[in-house]
Order: sequence, then structure tokens, then C-alpha cells
Amino acid sequence: MVLEVADIAVTPGTEDEFLAAFRSARHLVEQTPGCRSVRMTRGVESPARFVLLVEWDSVDAHLQNFRASDRFTEWRAALGPYFAGPPHVEHTADID
Repeated sequence: MVLEVADIAVTPGTEDEFLAAFRSARHLVEQTPGCRSVRMTRGVESPARFVLLVEWDSVDAHLQNFRASDRFTEWRAALGPYFAGPPHVEHTADID
């Protein structure tokens, strides 16, 4: 299992619209083969900062099953207009 961590800066003043877009597009990620869970968090001190946490079976499940699919295109079209800049995305793995 890997955890995708996406640090997302949203244009200030569009936070509510971003959240509505996330809620309407969340299923695009959740229904992707290899996706285990999806969670979005919001900064307390920085309310225009969001962190998306997605558990995947593998990095390939994320890249091949989602990023290389039409689901990603729809996802980006729904959420992208609210980005203040490109999200910073990394994969992490648990330590034994």
C-alpha cells in the first residue's frame, strides 16, 4: 500500500467552491481500481491549503488506473480551476 499526499493551494476566496467541486468529483478517485480510501483535510491556520490523502494498492494503481485515465481528466477539470498553483504530489509508504 502507498499513500498519495497532494498538497493543494487554492486561490483565496474560492475555498467553498473548491470543496463543492471535490465533493462532486470524489467518486472519480474512489471508484478507481486500486483505490483504498480518499480523504481531504484543510489547513486550520491556512484555510486555502488542502491536503488530499489517497491510499492506493500501489504507485502503478495511482498512475496507470487513475492518472492515465479519463477519470483524471474529469477530476482535474472539476478541481483545477481553483488551484493557486500546481499541487505538490508525492507517494509515501509505511515503515516496518
